[in-house]
Amino acid sequence: MAHQLIVITGASGTGKTTVSTYLHTHYQVARVITHTTRPMRAGETNGVDYYFETPTSFAQNHYIEHVTYAGYSYGSSYEALDRAFAQSNYASIVLDTAGAISYVQQLDPKPAVLFLTLEQPHVLKQRLLNRGDEPAMITQRLQSDEYRRDLTLPPALAGVATVVTNDKWPEAKRAIDQFFQQLQVKQEAEQGR
Repeated sequence: MAHQLIVITGASGTGKTTVSTYLHTHYQVARVITHTTRPMRAGETNGVDYYFETPTSFAQNHYIEHVTYAGYSYGSSYEALDRAFAQSNYASIVLDTAGAISYVQQLDPKPAVLFLTLEQPHVLKQRLLNRGDEPAMITQRLQSDEYRRDLTLPPALAGVATVVTNDKWPEAKRAIDQFFQQLQVKQEAEQGR
């Protein structure tokens, strides 16, 4: 069976990590661990949530894409992608929209893209507070160009991405189940050719 990557994208607080965890728990989708220079949050583990890097160690990886977001470097490496596919034929990665576009343009076979959004954006600030982000960091993030960019589906992902509204988790979960089941059917059909 061919490997299938699922790219999960959208603005901070839309539930990207929740979706990644759900796919991992319910469908055994391996998680591609990304790299960052931002400080570790309470409860995070190096090599599980991110590879937490210094600026020097960050520069030593081989990246498919990398960005600076709110003053910190984030990136995903070819090595991490290979590690995930060693665990499962399906893998997911959480990226900002710029990263998602890079993956769609650079990888073959093309990844499946899930774009998460909210109909009620005021929910985002509360979610960021609930997950333990510092209020000053939240304010900086919500005012960043990258955050505003990630609130809407970029034209480069239109027609490629499946859009899921995550105001209410039970409804979003049903949409994600449907998305994954369709992905499995497509993979099985391609394998049968």
